[in-house]
Amino acid sequence: MHFRTVLQKSYIFAGVKVKLHTRRLLAVVPIAVLVTFLALDIAIFGPDSILGPSQVALLAASGVCVFLAMLLYKTPWKAFEKAIGGNVGDVAGAILILLLIGAISGTWTMSGIVPALICYGLKIISPKVFLLTACVLCAAVSLLTGSSWTTIATIGIALIGIGRAEGFSDAMTAGAIISGAYFGDKISPLSDTTVLASSVNKVDLFTHIRYMLLTTGPSIIITLIIFTVIGLVHPSPQEAQMGIYADVLRAHFHITPWLMVVPLLTGIMIWRKLPAIVVLALSTLAAAAAALVFQPEVLSTIGSAVTEGSRGKVLFTGMVESIYNTVSIDTGNPNVSALVTSRGMLGMLNTVFLIICAMCFGSCMKAGGMVDDIAGIITPLTRSRTGLVGTTVATGTALNGIVSDQYLSIILSSNIFRESFEKGGYEGRLLSRSVEDSATATSPLFPWSSCGMTQATILSVPTLAYAPFCFFNIISPLMSILIAAIGLKIFKHPVKAEVNHGIYDEKQPF
Repeated sequence: MHFRTVLQKSYIFAGVKVKLHTRRLLAVVPIAVLVTFLALDIAIFGPDSILGPSQVALLAASGVCVFLAMLLYKTPWKAFEKAIGGNVGDVAGAILILLLIGAISGTWTMSGIVPALICYGLKIISPKVFLLTACVLCAAVSLLTGSSWTTIATIGIALIGIGRAEGFSDAMTAGAIISGAYFGDKISPLSDTTVLASSVNKVDLFTHIRYMLLTTGPSIIITLIIFTVIGLVHPSPQEAQMGIYADVLRAHFHITPWLMVVPLLTGIMIWRKLPAIVVLALSTLAAAAAALVFQPEVLSTIGSAVTEGSRGKVLFTGMVESIYNTVSIDTGNPNVSALVTSRGMLGMLNTVFLIICAMCFGSCMKAGGMVDDIAGIITPLTRSRTGLVGTTVATGTALNGIVSDQYLSIILSSNIFRESFEKGGYEGRLLSRSVEDSATATSPLFPWSSCGMTQATILSVPTLAYAPFCFFNIISPLMSILIAAIGLKIFKHPVKAEVNHGIYDEKQPF
């Protein structure tokens, strides 16, 4: 169709002739409303905006979307009901996984697994490779816990102090911490963003993670090389004094190599490609058993704060509390106490709340035809493989700056580009990877975003100060575009399987 003909094409809404460019302009209104509300939320509530105000903003923007679509586009309410029900239903499995992630967070901490990993990890820190070690340590903790925020808020705080004592700038140390934490967050099966990116695009979780290694692997390797060089050319610092952390942890937890059996079994289950829900559930049970064997005093402390009775009853209560509730151990050292605080299943409810509200907004935008109208503006840039991935990455990054939330960026980017990927014959895993390489990785680089504001507050380092040293977060989206340009492991028209709810067959290459 001729370009002039397209521009002249019109639609009839409420008896008014609205040209195509006007329709696309209206499609941006709900996003503008959302951005305005989110900006107000962040200005008023700060990091706490994600605890409710952001959800209200999403629902309010959804209401604006429905109003415009019903009034001007004549979209029936039934279409919105169907879209919301379908999209929220699609993430039901993800919600269960998120709850299990909360359970693992609690059991792995209170069983002594996370404290043991920290103790063993701190032993390898050497001044000349401090930045390298900080990045690797945060990557390991984040990979095992699935939470970049928890990693940064615990071991990250300790590393900032050590880096300062060794002569490294806070910004440089923060860059190493955030780079490692977000690497682990991206490829951890326990991460909520990883689960969200795979589930929204209907890609098996472990298929998504393995495919991300093609871009995430080179990105972290380059990052580690950079931090190694910086450390080697840095003036000789004093020896790090991390013994106090290990001593306090050992005084409150029974640290033994036997605790490493649970992570080992979890790794074997992941390698055997068991379903994510099965892996998480069995790992939670194994960690709970380890807590009963190795940390009875810890469980007694938790249980006695809730109930009284026989020792068996107190132990059982402590174990259940560590699975579903937010619990902590008073170690006498505030930093170490924060390190061993776990959120449990209840701690995941705000994330679940946010995801449901974001899915409602995305559903309303889709049902009202507004996502298609916005995609129509971007479509001319997606006609080549590199252009498609590059535009997806750029959009995911831009949405972090526009809507200030990585979860919403993941959902909106997926909704906008899904049809383009399908029409191009590309796999869903390419879309899920492109979205996470951008939306997840760049989320802490914006000072006004929830991630940027939170990390700056936790580490007491301005976002614009640490951002230049977040090498992984900067390289990751660029690497996604480079791999797309090369065409490495990018296939078209894969064979679909009936298993895994129509997810791409895992028997295809890589």
